[in-house]
Order: sequence, then structure tokens, then C-alpha cells
Amino acid sequence: QVQLVESGGGLVQPGGSLRLSCLASGFTFSMYAANWYRQAPGKERELVARIGSAGGSTNYADSVKGRFTISRDNARNMVYLQMNNLKPEDTAVYYCRLFNFWGQGTQVIVSS
Repeated sequence: QVQLVESGGGLVQPGGSLRLSCLASGFTFSMYAANWYRQAPGKERELVARIGSAGGSTNYADSVKGRFTISRDNARNMVYLQMNNLKPEDTAVYYCRLFNFWGQGTQVIVSS
């Protein structure tokens, strides 16, 4: 069956880095653009970054431009989100999405 499994979240100090991963299975991964969303407590889920099916085009929310990088490895059915210079406002549950498929999310907490 279709599965998206995120990993890599955790607690990090402001200015630190994390790399999130999303492993996909059960469908033709390389056909779809991939997205990372996040949802902070009390806020709506928002799109953070998007990458085209072949990895050639990327888009970012203004709040993360220059700090986050999305990438993918179609041979491994993986999507990544490298997050640098993390800020407390980046604290959220981060979700991977392809087409209508969502992962369960991974928690990121940025705090000193």
C-alpha cells in the first residue's frame, strides 16, 4: 500500500541544522512533484518547499528561502529537506506530501 514515512525531526538549538527525510513506497514516486508542509501549534498547515518530479525545479516559502533546501533521489524514493539556521518559529510538525498522499509527520522543535 501507499506509504510516506518521515524521519529526522528532533530538538535543536536556534541556528542549528536538521535534515528531514521522507521514504515513499507503494506508488510510482518519480511521477510526482514532492512537497514539504509544516503545521505549528494553533496554525494552519503551510507549504514550505516543493520540488518537481525530476528534481529540476524548486520553490520555497518566503520564510525559509536561503535556509532550507529540498532535494530528492528518485532511485531511492526519497525526498529530503535540509534545514539550516533554524529559528524558533520553525517549530512545527513537518509533513511530506506527494499527490494526495501524506506522511504521518515528524516533529521539529527549535529552542534553547
